[in-house]
Amino acid sequence: MSDVRRPIKAALLQVHSLVGLVLALLWTMVGLTGATMAFEDEIEASLNSRMMRVEASAARRLTPDELIAPLAAAGDFGKVSAVTMSSDPSAAARIRFARSEGGTRPSSVYVDPYDGHVLGSPRGEDFFATVRKLHRWLLLPGDGNGIGRKITGSGAICLIVMLITGLVLRWPRRARSVKMWLKPNLGLRGRGLHRSLHAVIGTWVLPVYLVMTLTGLWYSFEWYKAGANLLFARPQAAAAAMPSKPPRGASAAESKGDAKAEAKTEAKPLAFDHVWSAFLQQENNRYGRALITLPPGAGMAVRVRSWPRDSWREAVRDEFRIDALTGRVISSDRYDDKTFGQRVLASVLDIHRGAILGWPGKLAFMLAAAMMPLFAVTGLLLYLSRRRHRRLARPPVGHLVPGE
Repeated sequence: MSDVRRPIKAALLQVHSLVGLVLALLWTMVGLTGATMAFEDEIEASLNSRMMRVEASAARRLTPDELIAPLAAAGDFGKVSAVTMSSDPSAAARIRFARSEGGTRPSSVYVDPYDGHVLGSPRGEDFFATVRKLHRWLLLPGDGNGIGRKITGSGAICLIVMLITGLVLRWPRRARSVKMWLKPNLGLRGRGLHRSLHAVIGTWVLPVYLVMTLTGLWYSFEWYKAGANLLFARPQAAAAAMPSKPPRGASAAESKGDAKAEAKTEAKPLAFDHVWSAFLQQENNRYGRALITLPPGAGMAVRVRSWPRDSWREAVRDEFRIDALTGRVISSDRYDDKTFGQRVLASVLDIHRGAILGWPGKLAFMLAAAMMPLFAVTGLLLYLSRRRHRRLARPPVGHLVPGE
């Protein structure tokens, strides 16, 4: 190694080691929780397969308001916030509830679409909700508006630094050799084996980690999201993008609206049926699944997301905003009308978890995320090994160096 490169690599090694030691636990937790959620939909579908299906019938299926009415009359549940309807005659409807004053959210329920009978609450929902909060904002107060979101975002930026410094540090002399890059030397022992596993497996997962971090930052920083919109979407499209929720950090007064609007909403409770009728006219029964979500505050615009029957990706959906009182379609955002850049932005979640490549992609991303503890352990062992070697290489106290 040349005299110029030696101090540079030594400095990079110091940065790589110190950042890794400080954030290893955070990355391990984020990696394991991400791996846990990789097949969340499939796991919940398996756990609740009987609850999610009903016997198909030629009878008329109930409207959203007809499904909600018995729940409101029973008084055992909170305020309804969303209803999921399916075009499949054997699929149960799903009803979700708003958070209580204490900040807790009741479990959702599956309902028979023909008679409104409650089939039960899905198993695994609360578990995955907790795992998701831990993954995104570390279960810290404030949820998405708290400090946890900034911590995970900063950790993602630091992980990019680790990926770059790690690649530079392990750059082999025979850079064109595929074997040098991708084959670990399992015949080694101790420090050599740890270094081989850390470097080679790190090379395997580097592209996946880079995709995970770059897309994960979308959920952590508004400036990053604004920059991505400016880069991938037309400026006018980015400005006209439909807000799916109140801006993060907005005050309670802003999210609820003024007292006058709130009183108007209470006098005329929002109904789903007007929205549902308007949606069916728009989609003309082309939908496979539809999610109707009430506004969190006092607004009148209800959001409806619609996925086609053959869709297996979260991003392939149409989205509408419909006035709940009149049924007027305020705006529509169809997937087929999106530009390439807008489709990329709509697919951030699918890209983040590998779902854009189907189940093989989800499996690959899950395995890569689950390997994060390996780098924490081998990195710590290598750090301790270097410290031990440096200590042994120092001359004993009082030892005379030849020539003194």
